[in-house]
Amino acid sequence: MKSNYKIADSISVIGEFIIFNSYIISHLIKVKKRFIEIIRQMKRIGFDSLLLITVTSGFTGLVTSVQASYQTSGYIPKNLIGVLVGKSTMIELAPVLTGLVLAGKVGASIAAEIGTMKVSEQIEALETMAIDPFDYIYMPRIVACGLMIPLLTIYSNLIGIFSAFVLSVEKYGVNAYSFFNNMRNFFLPSDLWGGLVKAFFFGLMISSIGCFAGSKASGGSEGVGKAATLTVVYSSIMILIMDFFIASILFGNVK
Repeated sequence: MKSNYKIADSISVIGEFIIFNSYIISHLIKVKKRFIEIIRQMKRIGFDSLLLITVTSGFTGLVTSVQASYQTSGYIPKNLIGVLVGKSTMIELAPVLTGLVLAGKVGASIAAEIGTMKVSEQIEALETMAIDPFDYIYMPRIVACGLMIPLLTIYSNLIGIFSAFVLSVEKYGVNAYSFFNNMRNFFLPSDLWGGLVKAFFFGLMISSIGCFAGSKASGGSEGVGKAATLTVVYSSIMILIMDFFIASILFGNVK
């Protein structure tokens, strides 16, 4: 019986989440009205995360260069390391790792902020003043996150590829011209756009889960902490699930 109740509760939460996002979609027509707030959230999500993305992407590029050199040793010429680094970074590593990192930073922050507003009855106070929280609180954060994570992914691509380039040239003796020339020769526009499409949906998922979890917070500071934790966990899981389905749609038909 308990398992049946848990299944029913899970289905109920999924339904509430879908309804929550349908309300967000209905408020997108008010984007211009909240333009200043969206810009403020974009700065908070994007600019304030640059250092974190720089460190993460830099070391990811270094590891990618090491692994590419090791795994292809004796099979693929060293001057093709740039091709492996470029494609793996643009298609997979940059969008997924950026999403996972920001799920912990941005998603938890959104959930904690909104959860605090919920348990302190600030959201109810806004509703009392006829201010719609979907328009004033949730929509600007979701739009800002959907826009900024693709931009951060582009930045992550640049840092990751550059760090891999430096290590490949200095440690493995790869010719600098060959590194980028081969990358350019094998580059496909879908490599870049596919990663950005992933990042866009990751951003929407992270922010919508953060807003939804925060709006359901209860029980004081303990409830706020639980909302932040659930946001990180479910956002990370959904990023990996969405990564598979989006990749299957974009790249699954290649033979």
